[in-house]
Amino acid sequence: MGRFLVLWRLNPLAPWPTDPSKTLELNEKMWASTDSAIKEGKIKEFGSFLDASSGYVIGEGEATDVFASANMFMPYVLFEVHEIIPYEKEKEIVRAICKAQIAAAEKK
Repeated sequence: MGRFLVLWRLNPLAPWPTDPSKTLELNEKMWASTDSAIKEGKIKEFGSFLDASSGYVIGEGEATDVFASANMFMPYVLFEVHEIIPYEKEKEIVRAICKAQIAAAEKK
């Protein structure tokens, strides 16, 4: 299971409703989907930035789950998804690479 940082922003080119009641209806649908993902444990943290048109999500799951979830909000929301490598795993990988490079240099 992966951990992901997702940066989101509202798509200004989306067909946004101009009627406030339709805007509320659309928001309620998006909030319901987000609430469901939080209850299922797919979203660990959700926040909005002060510009009121972007924010972030910390999520867990398979890449295919993130892909499917993001596509539910299209075309209204655009996403930038980054898989997170945990710190301890990053140290392990970098350490192994450095040791391999040292060993290769010593063979020359």
